[in-house]
Amino acid sequence: MDIARMSTQRSQADLHYRVSVAVLKMAMEEVTEQTDDLVESMVQANETMELSVQPHLGQNVDFSA
Repeated sequence: MDIARMSTQRSQADLHYRVSVAVLKMAMEEVTEQTDDLVESMVQANETMELSVQPHLGQNVDFSA
């Protein structure tokens, strides 16, 4: 094998690696955003559930001196 061909193959392999890493980073960012949205949705659903099950909680405050 000559040096030029080896250099070209190495360069192509490096490019392939960099592109793969970039695509994986984009996928990880997307999954992170989706996970954050899911967690927020679950928190809101939980708050709504608590209010529907026990609507009287948090409505009145009793003070005594």
